[in-house]
Amino acid sequence: MKRLMIASALALWSLPLLAAPGHEYAFGKPAAAAQATRTVEVVMGDMYFEPRALQVKAGETVRFVLVNNGQVPHEFNLGDAAMHARHQQEMLAMQGQMDHSAMGHGGMNHGGDDHGAMGSGGMQHDDPNMVMVAPGKRAELTWTFSQSTPIEFACNVPGHYQAGMVGKLTIAK
Repeated sequence: MKRLMIASALALWSLPLLAAPGHEYAFGKPAAAAQATRTVEVVMGDMYFEPRALQVKAGETVRFVLVNNGQVPHEFNLGDAAMHARHQQEMLAMQGQMDHSAMGHGGMNHGGDDHGAMGSGGMQHDDPNMVMVAPGKRAELTWTFSQSTPIEFACNVPGHYQAGMVGKLTIAK
């Protein structure tokens, strides 16, 4: 039963959360790791990022090395507050689908916080501005920042942003 529930959750996670084709980002674009001019390590623990704030320069390409030292999957997502709010709603809807599918297969998820099914190491979103990292795993995201605009890096797994898993990213001119 548990394997079926995990398989269902993984199938749901393979669906795109936001439409990637043609998606524009005012703050920059994805880049190849070889183009990076700087590497920044970001440690993700349960309900925190270290460091909590980052500064980059417009035109700079940064390779983020993401290390999940927590016990549950975490997401590293670049965006403004409105983008994070939209993504959180999509994540909540997806979690509701996982909870509902688990109940249909004989399992019950009363707490709504069953993150065990949400991270498997190979799981990725379709949007280039985010990556999901399983507990004890590492991942990378490389980004070229284009203009000075206020953005955040955040984990939008339901409840994580609200628990403080968000940091300020300043793009200097």
